[in-house]
Amino acid sequence: MNHSAPLSPRTLRHSSPVRHRFLTTAQLRGHGVTTADANERCRPGGPWQRILPGVFLLRPGPPTPEERLHAALLYTARPPSARTAPRVPAQPGSEEPRDPRPCADALITGLAALALHGLSCAPPLLSLDTIDVLIPRLRRLRSTGCVRIVRTTVLPAPVFVAGVPVAAVPRALADAVAELTDPEAVRGLLTEAVRRGYCEPRSVVEELTAARLLDRPHVVDAVDSLVAEGRTIAENRLYRMVFEHGLPDPVWNVDLRLPGGPRLGGADAYWPEQAVAVELDTRAPLQGADAQGTERARRREHLERLGITVVHITPRKLRDSMEQQATVVRTALMAATDRDPAAYVVVLPRS
Repeated sequence: MNHSAPLSPRTLRHSSPVRHRFLTTAQLRGHGVTTADANERCRPGGPWQRILPGVFLLRPGPPTPEERLHAALLYTARPPSARTAPRVPAQPGSEEPRDPRPCADALITGLAALALHGLSCAPPLLSLDTIDVLIPRLRRLRSTGCVRIVRTTVLPAPVFVAGVPVAAVPRALADAVAELTDPEAVRGLLTEAVRRGYCEPRSVVEELTAARLLDRPHVVDAVDSLVAEGRTIAENRLYRMVFEHGLPDPVWNVDLRLPGGPRLGGADAYWPEQAVAVELDTRAPLQGADAQGTERARRREHLERLGITVVHITPRKLRDSMEQQATVVRTALMAATDRDPAAYVVVLPRS
């Protein structure tokens, strides 16, 4: 038997090298290849190899990182009978036209997803022994070979990187951190994700909370650094917004108090003449965050009763719509002339 010959005349109709490179058990049956023949071709020294259960690489030699990703997605893809159309993303780097409705039966997550997103702190794909794949909780699949199954109640919307469906950075971080015990590795991944603008601290902490990882001391320590990093980035963006959009100079990072009275609250930027305060919301949703939010809302209402306009800005808004936020602040400053004078408050450096 010539195992290097085409499977059947139907094989020759496929022009993509990716489709020649991989076939599943179901696809082999469609080509008339029996299980016994497939097993024969996968013997040591044969032209094929079984990468994962039901997934065959139609060439000898070690699979490339891209091939391992593609094999993992083939293994975790729903059978054609469970989908409206069988859709497996093209392998990264191929020229194969992609279906306009790409497969989202499963998502690459964890360290492999972070490497695809481009985080330099994530190990390169070539060095990863395991590829994490996120699937719906009720699907009957098990971890095997290079694939570690991660289950979720609701599969999140995919992000496509080079045609590969991957989890968004916050979810991929949570799945990676769940397997990491090195505090420096955890801190490095979280810090880079925020510093390079892949995500905001809040979204990361929400995922870590949902994954019940905040009872691990090294994760809590990394989150504290993450929140501090996120605040520094947000403050720098606020400085840029004021100067690049021509707003008047405020006083920065101050506490507001009634004369001889208690602290009213803090402001990241404050214009005393106009009685306008900007407050950055860089809180992370940790335990007690609801109480913190209620207290902040109470302080904000108190300031507004004293005639001080409080502009609430999130780091995401500063990142994604800085010009719009500058317009909001400028409008508040211009409207000061139409308001009753605010109560006199003492402005002190924030302690």
